[in-house]
Amino acid sequence: MSYSPPFSITPEILNLVAAISEQVGVLKADAFSASPQLRKQNRIKTITGTLAIEGITFTEEQVTAVLDGKPVLGSVRELAEVKGAIKAYEALPYLKPDQLDHLLEAHALMMSDLLAHAGAFRTQAVGIHKGEEVHHIAPPAHRVSGLMADLMQWIASAKVHPLIVSSVFHYEFEFIHPFMDGNGRLGRLWQTLILSKWRPLFLALPLESVIKDNQENYYRALEEADKLAESTPFIHFMLSVIQQTLAQNALVNASIDAPVNLAALKTPQAVLRLVEENPAITRQEMAERIGKDLRTIGRAIAKLRQAEKLRRIGSDKDGHWEITDDE
Repeated sequence: MSYSPPFSITPEILNLVAAISEQVGVLKADAFSASPQLRKQNRIKTITGTLAIEGITFTEEQVTAVLDGKPVLGSVRELAEVKGAIKAYEALPYLKPDQLDHLLEAHALMMSDLLAHAGAFRTQAVGIHKGEEVHHIAPPAHRVSGLMADLMQWIASAKVHPLIVSSVFHYEFEFIHPFMDGNGRLGRLWQTLILSKWRPLFLALPLESVIKDNQENYYRALEEADKLAESTPFIHFMLSVIQQTLAQNALVNASIDAPVNLAALKTPQAVLRLVEENPAITRQEMAERIGKDLRTIGRAIAKLRQAEKLRRIGSDKDGHWEITDDE
């Protein structure tokens, strides 16, 4: 008989699944796809949030600088933490949530500059401590490989909603604690991965940032699930976080979808707005949309290029524009 993690689907959980599904239907993924700035901003929030839970003190501005390849003051370890998280999140679209080798690959990307055996399961016993108190003893190291194989098989065959699958996996992963380090951030990343296979817009939502805002309740939900020996309390908590994330980003999404009076913007701002909508837009189309002559459009583009906020990829005929700065 195949392994099935213990949990219960309560009326509250069913209500949350229904509410989230409705929110996802309203929140348009194309708005995030059309805005590279928004995707980048949310990815920065995600990385900053998931690392902050682990005690990494880098700000969003510092993470942005690392992402842009700019020099940043910080310890060697913290820089390695940020760079590893960036690599892992960049790989998300190419990973499959039920493939054990992909999980190991993600851990290697995230922890290769931090652990001698990144991308390999632990070979030692581990426990989670708070001060002098032991809060969780993970299963013995010799069981980790089998437990993770069972969990991956369950993901592949589970008949429940992906919202529930992702939350159950997250809890079970933290319970097994398969690696010497990086378990928290990888568990959060993998829940995002599972959700993204249901709805791709989750790749552009800062779920981990909202978990950080509710960090105390996050750990409390894990502890409650441990006491009950089932993931039900954690499922409820994570669905509440997902609902909160969608609600927050619905406001951002609505502002992106709202009509904009381009003539009311300064010409460089209007140019950036049009490039967000259509990176292949021509200068002539910009002039017509904004209501300016080509010479004015040319000056605005030159100003944006000089400020390293806009660049041209490819030829004038067949290329496209790319926004290069979030500020």
